[in-house]
Amino acid sequence: MGIMHDNTNVFGETQAIQARALYLGERIDIRSLEQTNRLALSPLVIPAGENGYMAIFRYGVVVMFNILPLQEATLLKYLAPFVHEAHDKVESESLELRIGEREQVEKGVATLIDFSVERLQVVADILAKTVVLAHYETTIASAFDAIEPMAHNLKSSQRLRSTSDATLMQFVGDMLLIQHKMVGRVEISEKPELLWDMPELTRLYAKLEDEFELIERHHSIERKLNLIARTVETEIDMLQNKRTLRMEWYIVILIALEILLSAYDIFVRR
Repeated sequence: MGIMHDNTNVFGETQAIQARALYLGERIDIRSLEQTNRLALSPLVIPAGENGYMAIFRYGVVVMFNILPLQEATLLKYLAPFVHEAHDKVESESLELRIGEREQVEKGVATLIDFSVERLQVVADILAKTVVLAHYETTIASAFDAIEPMAHNLKSSQRLRSTSDATLMQFVGDMLLIQHKMVGRVEISEKPELLWDMPELTRLYAKLEDEFELIERHHSIERKLNLIARTVETEIDMLQNKRTLRMEWYIVILIALEILLSAYDIFVRR
C-alpha cells in the first residue's frame, strides 16, 4: 500500500474539488515517477498542478484531483512519454467531491469526511475501474456489430464467405485479452489492498462501487464476452466440419476414380 501521509485534508481549507479519470493507454511506466515527491503507492499519488494531486495506475489510467483544464493539458504532455500504446479515444469520468459530516454518494457528488490521501485512493480506484469498463464496453459493442452477420448466417445455415480463419482467431484473441486485463491487471471485481489495512473505508468504497455499478457492468461484459466466444467458436467448428466433409468427399471421389480405373483395366484386358 505504501501510505506516506497522515490522515488529514491534503487540500487545506478547500471544501469541494473535482476528480477526473482518464484512460490514456494500455500501460503507464511509473518507475521513474515513483522517485518523485509521492504521497502514496498502489496507486501512486503525487502532487500535480498548483494545488492538486494525481493518482497513476500501471494499467494506463490517471486520476486527477483539483486540476484545472490548462493544468491538465500540461500534465498530459508530461505523462505522454510514460504511456505505452496510447488510446486514440480517451475514456474519461468525473466526480465532484465535497467535505461533509457523513459519507454518501448521490447525484454525481461524493461527500467525504475529509480529503485524506486514503480516501482519494479509494475514489481513484473506483474512477479508474469505471473508465476501463467504459473502454471495454465500447470495444465489445463494436465486436457485437462485427459478429452479428455470423449469428444471422448461423441461424439461416448460410455460409459466411467474408469471414476468414484469421479474422475469427483475432476475435478470440481480442476477447481473451479483455478478460486477462479485467481480471489479471485491473482486477475489476477485487477490492483494493488499502481496505485490508483500513476497513473503515469499506463503506465508502461500497457506495462508490454501487454508484458506478461496477459489479453489474463487469458481469454484463463477461456475459457478452461469453456470447461472442460461443458465436465465434460455433463458426470455427462449422468451418472445420465443412473442411472435414470436403476432405471426405475428396477421398470418396479418389476411391471412385480408382474403382473406375480398375474396372476399365479389367475390361481392357478381357
